[in-house]
Amino acid sequence: MSAYVQERLGAAGLSARWVGAAGIVLGVLAFWLALPPLKTTQLAWPALLAAAAAVAGAWTISQGAKRVGWGAVVAAALGGGLAVLAAQAGRQNLETAVVWSALLASMLVYATPLTYAAIGGLFSERSGVVNIGLEGMMLTGAFFGIWGADRTGSWVFGLLIAMGAGGLMALVYGFFAIHLRADQIVGGTAINFLSLGITGYLFIDIYGSNGTPNLGDAQQIPDISISHSGNFFAQVFGDLNLLIWVSFGVLVAAYLFVFRTPYGLRLRSVGEHPRAADTVGISVFKTRYAAVTFSGMLSAMGGAYLSIGFVHSFNQNMTEGRGFIALAALIFGKWRPAGAFGAALLFGFSSALAQRLGTIPNWSSYAVLFQALPYVLTLIAVAGVIGRSIPPAADGQPYQKQ
Repeated sequence: MSAYVQERLGAAGLSARWVGAAGIVLGVLAFWLALPPLKTTQLAWPALLAAAAAVAGAWTISQGAKRVGWGAVVAAALGGGLAVLAAQAGRQNLETAVVWSALLASMLVYATPLTYAAIGGLFSERSGVVNIGLEGMMLTGAFFGIWGADRTGSWVFGLLIAMGAGGLMALVYGFFAIHLRADQIVGGTAINFLSLGITGYLFIDIYGSNGTPNLGDAQQIPDISISHSGNFFAQVFGDLNLLIWVSFGVLVAAYLFVFRTPYGLRLRSVGEHPRAADTVGISVFKTRYAAVTFSGMLSAMGGAYLSIGFVHSFNQNMTEGRGFIALAALIFGKWRPAGAFGAALLFGFSSALAQRLGTIPNWSSYAVLFQALPYVLTLIAVAGVIGRSIPPAADGQPYQKQ
């Protein structure tokens, strides 16, 4: 095949993917037209956009870009169907449920634990260790965070105890995955079950049927009030929890460390070519142990945010799969801090939207389906509908020094 023909085929494939992506956008717009502030009562416009999205998806599939094409078809079906439901809900109900400032504020609340766990997973996987145990490390942080705050009377010590417990759980996982070269998927799953058992046992043993006590102000991670002016910006950012603001700093620090420092270069070299890194004197084992332990500490921060920053209590299995969603956000974000944060915002928005839509009286029977929306998006993300993510070359491969 000539270079000219290959170039033409590549250009056609790229054009098809762009058309498919446009179809996904049209499907989203079909639903958006039925929501405030537009709240169109004419279903012709959402139907037209959904039809255009379906046509774009079908054409994209015919050109060979099946993943993004099917994504456009699914977006068309969901956008058109949800637009019909929105029209049936009534304007007053929609205005009460869909308040964009409240939605965006809730998006940040739900995205924060995912952000911490995803950035933690970033360090682990950039070093070459797949951390399926993010869920268990989050759950460990959630319990020991509230236990530490309860025992010490300070959320600061509670957060530090949570990070220590998460780091210890990660160290256990690292010993099996790095030193003993156990299967990392199986080892991470075992850590999740171990954390579920330990936290469940300690919760019943310490607090019993009464549950965790009410936390005082000194035991709760405080909210930071920066504005009460009542404008849109103040409604979204004016009263956020401290750990939400800290997560923004963690994102910037993670990017600078991983991609702008010699230590970050060593971390990435261990995850890409461990043999070459070992040859030039970089300790693969030490680097991976440090990365995995730090990933557990960050994940535990996300869990502690849930227990002493958001819910102010602990329940068994309260993370409810957020660690797996964080891992999907990491994959969706192509193992980069900004991409992982963007994916976490997407999943956080879906959780916030599901919660708000579930309050509409006409939609009460659909509340359970709305709660499944973040998990559906997780499946779409890991399926590579938007684009195939390429992990670090040595990710998931145990290293044996020669």
